[in-house]
Amino acid sequence: MRIRLGCEMRYAFPYPVPMVVMLNVHPTRADALEAPDTLRTEPPVPVDLYRDGFGNLCGRLTAPAGNFTLGTDAVIGDDGSPDPAHPEAEQHAIEALPAETIVFLLPSRYCESDLLADEAWRLFGHVEPGWGRVQAVCDFVHDHIAFGYEFAHGDRTAQDAYAGGRGVCRDFTHLAVAFCRALNVPTRYCTGYVSFIGEPEPHPAGDFAAWMEVFLGGRWHVFDPRNNSPRIGRVMVAYGRDAADVPLTHTFGPNPLVGFRVWAERIDHLDASGDAPILPEEPLPPQSMATRMG
Repeated sequence: MRIRLGCEMRYAFPYPVPMVVMLNVHPTRADALEAPDTLRTEPPVPVDLYRDGFGNLCGRLTAPAGNFTLGTDAVIGDDGSPDPAHPEAEQHAIEALPAETIVFLLPSRYCESDLLADEAWRLFGHVEPGWGRVQAVCDFVHDHIAFGYEFAHGDRTAQDAYAGGRGVCRDFTHLAVAFCRALNVPTRYCTGYVSFIGEPEPHPAGDFAAWMEVFLGGRWHVFDPRNNSPRIGRVMVAYGRDAADVPLTHTFGPNPLVGFRVWAERIDHLDASGDAPILPEEPLPPQSMATRMG
């Protein structure tokens, strides 16, 4: 199966502004790309690529004054399977964890696992450690938080989301991450594309999504407390400790976003040049992407 995925962000900058962006498919999926996800800008500007401390692909650029557009448009191969489940996966003893997972046990800016530890153990301490306990966390968070784009707030932490009971998918993920870390499960925050392939219509407008990966049974596993069901066509862009590590765009100055659209849809073929079919001309309504992560 082929999935066409990408994004377009339009700005109106009052003066030149340096930016760091994370919009490329994560390097672990790069081999599956059938049409490259080259970062494109209009007007064209130089882009310096580098990998951050987590291995995410980042781009540095300076946006010029005036209208500026950046984005990607790629085609990736996918086996069409939903997120796998491994209920037999066991939790590791702390002393048996690989060293590189330890950072994902620690509190972070938006995931105050230390402050939520007592509540985590009160809610989930009776559940058998392993896959079932993580799923219990996701079930609770999915039911506890009311979803709505109007609830987006860039400063909301896991503790705030728990107290307020509302948010967008980054808030679902932050709370579940914090609970899992408090329960001694290494957990990392992920952002990327989640398609609506196989989901009943009508489909909402495209958006970037947030979910988490937990380390059980010697490997990382996907859990999605917002949707709380396996999805087809999940493609990671970046992971880190929380949303502070993986902003899609970070501007060192004003952030005057005037248009935003995201797509992740199944396609049947590439054209003769190896490109995907042209997207429809009609743009999606402008939306603020700051903190949405639906």
